[in-house]
Amino acid sequence: METNDQRYLVQQNKRTDKDNTAPVFARVMRSKDGKFEGVSFIRNKEKATVMTIAEAEEAMAWATKKKGNAHEYTSKIICVGQ
Repeated sequence: METNDQRYLVQQNKRTDKDNTAPVFARVMRSKDGKFEGVSFIRNKEKATVMTIAEAEEAMAWATKKKGNAHEYTSKIICVGQ
């Protein structure tokens, strides 16, 4: 039996971070049947979605493509304990 490795978060930091604002974390939006619909970014790390590496990559790709000001942020996948 294969286990799902769900230990990752997507974190974004503002590139021009002069005032050292806190990073934001991805919260995945899914439909009732579980289909990926998008990502919102929140400041509360505890409420962020814990994902597999594939889900985290999908969230980063969506944010890069759909988020209008994505060029202002650096996105990275981090382990939950970081």
